[in-house]
Amino acid sequence: MHEHIRTFVLAALTEMNYDVSEVTGDTDLGPAGLDLESLALADLSVQVEDTFGIKFDLDEMEATALMTLDQFTADVARRVAAAPTAAGSPA
Repeated sequence: MHEHIRTFVLAALTEMNYDVSEVTGDTDLGPAGLDLESLALADLSVQVEDTFGIKFDLDEMEATALMTLDQFTADVARRVAAAPTAAGSPA
């Protein structure tokens, strides 16, 4: 699941015109790495929400900006696993 989420996030960032060619799991999403601004973080979050059936609170955007790609991927995977629909979903 982690790899599927990571691939999706990288594809979404590419579609948003971010250069992900040098991105690693340790790359920050915020100013120290990809430099995603609040609008880009919101866009990425909505795409992840729509694809994986989870929700982010608006006040979580600041914390997301401080995450690395691996941390964000792990957070999304945790939310997917905890989602009510996850129990009936195929693995």
